[in-house]
Amino acid sequence: MPVTRRRSRVFTISMPPEMAKAAKALAKRQNRTMSELMREAFRVYEKNEISRFFDEMGEYAKTRNPDGYTEEDIPRLIKEVRAEMRAEREAAERKRA
Repeated sequence: MPVTRRRSRVFTISMPPEMAKAAKALAKRQNRTMSELMREAFRVYEKNEISRFFDEMGEYAKTRNPDGYTEEDIPRLIKEVRAEMRAEREAAERKRA
């Protein structure tokens, strides 16, 4: 008879007695297993962490764009930076010659 392998990983967690009691009560009220409750708790935690990360990145990005550039400005800015770099490179070449 073939051995069926689990598709999920098993983790053992510990929590303070009061938290464990509250978790069991919540699982019972929601007609869930403890595994289902922990999976949902992790999904919510992960979603909140991702949301917090994007909020922090948004705040950081605001400080990196003090001139208020928009997406429409990007092609022009790229051309300007490339032109500056080209001019610097050509000036360095003339200096060496």
